[in-house]
Amino acid sequence: MAVKLEEQLLEILACPCPEHAPLQVGTPTDPEADFLTCTACGRSFPVRDGIPVLLLDEAVAPPSAV
Repeated sequence: MAVKLEEQLLEILACPCPEHAPLQVGTPTDPEADFLTCTACGRSFPVRDGIPVLLLDEAVAPPSAV
């Protein structure tokens, strides 16, 4: 199921990494995943019950960093 967040909210959300880059819905391999992915560092943040969990400790590292 794809993340359903208001467009205005997506515009202001940013990754907590030092770059504070914008986030995109889904992951690089699954655009329908319940994650928001940083456009700079590639970390994916879970969206639980419609709430983005923007904590670096909860992020999934990009496949190239594993």
